[in-house]
Amino acid sequence: MATEPPPSINLTHHFLIAMPGLEDEGFSKSVIYMCEHSERGALGLIINKPSDINVQGLFDKVELPLRRGDLTQTPVFQGGPVQTERGFVLHESMMPGNESVYASTMSIPGGLEMTTSKDVLEALSTGAGPRKVFVSLGYSAWGEGQLESELLDNSWLTVAADLGVIFDTPVEERYDKALMLLGLESWMISPVAGHG
Repeated sequence: MATEPPPSINLTHHFLIAMPGLEDEGFSKSVIYMCEHSERGALGLIINKPSDINVQGLFDKVELPLRRGDLTQTPVFQGGPVQTERGFVLHESMMPGNESVYASTMSIPGGLEMTTSKDVLEALSTGAGPRKVFVSLGYSAWGEGQLESELLDNSWLTVAADLGVIFDTPVEERYDKALMLLGLESWMISPVAGHG
């Protein structure tokens, strides 16, 4: 008997929430905002693992002034294990429609963009730029079918993203807040998947 392929799912603009049993050091207790998910693979940013550098420190490294007092102490996050020396800026869309004001930007349904070009940092350095900003070094990626297979293994819970969790929730509360979107609390979830 041939097994049916799993139905196609698109988790763009969703959170992946690590199950307690997921012990991979980089992904344990993580919440990942999914920027893109297609049959070719998936890309996302971990939103609850701060690095040891803040936005002011990042701007010092790239030799730009930072004229946004609201961002100086904001942590730069470890977005994932891929390209950890490269910056990724998740921010609210600057323009209605699909026209981005930055050179290298991916539009994400749900009103966000992810920019990898330095011009977004230059805009922030002048005191302008997007109002809500999340900065990470590195990203998380899955090849074709890889994420679907991890979902079948009960490694992740999924829920539609809530931008308040990314931009308005203290880092240490983001995992629990994401679970609450599903009506869950961490004590309710067994660390062992139910494969009886």
